[in-house]
Amino acid sequence: MLPEEIHDIAAALGREVVAARTLAGGFSHETCLLTLAEGPPVVARLGGPDPAVEAAVMATARRYAPVPHVLLVLPATGGGRPAMVLEHVPGTLLSHVLAEDGAGLGALGSEVGRVVAGIGAATFDRPGFFSGQNLTVRPERPWSKQLPEMAETCMAATPPSRLAPATREGWVELCAAHAPALVSVDDHARLVHADINPKNLLVTLARDGWRVDAVLDWEFSYVGCPYGDAANMLRFGADYPPAFLDGFRTAFAEHQPDDLPVAEDWAYLGRVLDMFALSDLVTRPVGHPVADQAAEQIRQWVARGVPD
Repeated sequence: MLPEEIHDIAAALGREVVAARTLAGGFSHETCLLTLAEGPPVVARLGGPDPAVEAAVMATARRYAPVPHVLLVLPATGGGRPAMVLEHVPGTLLSHVLAEDGAGLGALGSEVGRVVAGIGAATFDRPGFFSGQNLTVRPERPWSKQLPEMAETCMAATPPSRLAPATREGWVELCAAHAPALVSVDDHARLVHADINPKNLLVTLARDGWRVDAVLDWEFSYVGCPYGDAANMLRFGADYPPAFLDGFRTAFAEHQPDDLPVAEDWAYLGRVLDMFALSDLVTRPVGHPVADQAAEQIRQWVARGVPD
């Protein structure tokens, strides 16, 4: 974080910043914990596509899930990057808890599944992507029509060393084969976080059990089918304790909004929706660790001939 960025944020807050420490963050932004001369610390996120829209999404999502308060948004700082300043929420990253493989992870999975399902209770008038701080939703072609085309475009843009030509061709064919299944969810118009994973949830083991303290990083959110969020959480599930996965799956299905009965094949539909994200992820530059994980997932699915 640059000194001029700290200066601009301090001026906007009207409080002196006495220390800044980098936190774990996403690949599209830098996240820092700022200690203030007065009052509790705050979190600054610098960069990202459009923090003003993200802040508006977070304000809406707070009615359905634990989401940090946004304190201010700066369109640009002295360093040229936009900034969002959030309240600091104590808690432990879910990724750290799962790495320890301790007791009670079935209950933790249940709590995470309940919270993720709750995000889908937020409804909009149509599926699509947000435009502007008033959260207008741009109309989109049905996901079932978009998937084959996106897969082909992304495979052409993937670094040559990441996926073999035969795998790329197989992935495009696999996406085209399963895209028609999305017809059943093309008209879902629910809030989708679109980056639900253990690095974006803060949790605490309280006296009465596990609690999700905050759902972080809403920059990729859109309006569509909530099954995609479940698939996002389960994408690299082979790395997570089985008890957590079982608890998550059961609770996500049980806590779907009352006006959205869960489809019997919700897990499969979620995986098909996740083909969008996997296709996009592998276009990242060489050395991107999550992109390499996504490439391995694609190889496995192509080898088996199913998104499983």
